[in-house]
Amino acid sequence: MEVKRRTAGNLVSKLSSVSEQTRTDALCELRLISKHDPDSRPLIADAGAVPYLSETLYGSSPTIQENAAATLLNLSISSRASLMSTRGFLDALSHALSNSPSPTVVQSCAATLHSLLIAEDTYRPIIGSKRDILYTLLSIITDNNAPPRSIKDALKALFGVALYPLNRASLVGLGAVPALVSLIVRDARTGIVEDATAVLAQIAGCEESEEAMRKAGGVRVLGDLLDEGTGASERIRENAVAALLNLARCGGEKGRKEVKEMGAKVMEGITDLTKNGSTKGKTKAAELLKIVVDGYGNQSEVRDFRFNTSSDFMNHSI
Repeated sequence: MEVKRRTAGNLVSKLSSVSEQTRTDALCELRLISKHDPDSRPLIADAGAVPYLSETLYGSSPTIQENAAATLLNLSISSRASLMSTRGFLDALSHALSNSPSPTVVQSCAATLHSLLIAEDTYRPIIGSKRDILYTLLSIITDNNAPPRSIKDALKALFGVALYPLNRASLVGLGAVPALVSLIVRDARTGIVEDATAVLAQIAGCEESEEAMRKAGGVRVLGDLLDEGTGASERIRENAVAALLNLARCGGEKGRKEVKEMGAKVMEGITDLTKNGSTKGKTKAAELLKIVVDGYGNQSEVRDFRFNTSSDFMNHSI
């Protein structure tokens, strides 16, 4: 372990070199070590790498940025406190998300946010208060030219933000609902629609979502996904149920009325999930069915509907 500690310290010391080649070589090595040797991640962080890596995200070299962003992602798996306690770290992520010409950098930064948000609930209000980060993540999912990987990583980060209830109104205010509804309508890729509906289900769990959903035609779109003729995956349909259920609980009488009316049109789809969905999906479908049929429902409880693959994603290093 002492050898690893000395190696980490030596490489981190080179990050302040006046030679760009020396810095680049050190970054490449740190990226590889942090990817393949989990034990070295806290040693790299303890050696003071995070401030240098954060500062590097402001650089002009895509290669250097890519290595720095990837190393930060790897460190976020097991050295989260070191990242979040570094002054300017979130500002550096925000800058790279909105300014880097490299899709790889954008993807690594969004993935880092997701890693932090999923693992530590105390980070959710902190990251959620950074409106520039939220705005940039939403900009990514509304960019028709954004790579699919960038969209998926941005959606996962938004999902983590929306897990904190007080962040949901902020997302609504920044236009998250029409952005997500538009993405669901225009994108036929199952994985992206699954992730987008999962985020929408979380955001629906706030009072402010009702008007935004109505203006964006969100209830109709969610209802269409529950129509068995659309061929939507089980996960998409379960996310749609979760979104409608949260909207009925939190959206007031208007939201509740709209959900009931739409639910009546897709009764077969909801009923099918009560029989053939996942354990959690069956429960939510049964609760939505009660609201549609007789208006019964527990309005005081809004549950998280988590990505099935979040734990796998957190263990991803590059």
